[in-house]
Amino acid sequence: MKKVLIICAAGMSSSLIAKKGTQYLQDNGHAIDIDAIHASDGVSSIQKDQFDLYLISPQTKMYYKNLKAAADKTGKPCENIPPQAYVPIPMGTEKLAKLILDVIG
Repeated sequence: MKKVLIICAAGMSSSLIAKKGTQYLQDNGHAIDIDAIHASDGVSSIQKDQFDLYLISPQTKMYYKNLKAAADKTGKPCENIPPQAYVPIPMGTEKLAKLILDVIG
């Protein structure tokens, strides 16, 4: 199972996005699990190297440079989530899934 981590401002909206994204991906035959955390835990979580992909929520993109540097040290990809892929409606969930599949397939 591949693992994706969403790093978000407070972790509340991202938890919903993660749940819907995981369900969508698994319903469509992909063994991918998405989790979410607060931005203050981002670097330390990346340093633990337990995920295959790190996604940065639109409201925390100001931390992208530091989070990307931490991810680069683990050799794992780190991407910003486009705003249209960060809404818990079917269209947003599909866009998030496409982003994930494009990066880690």
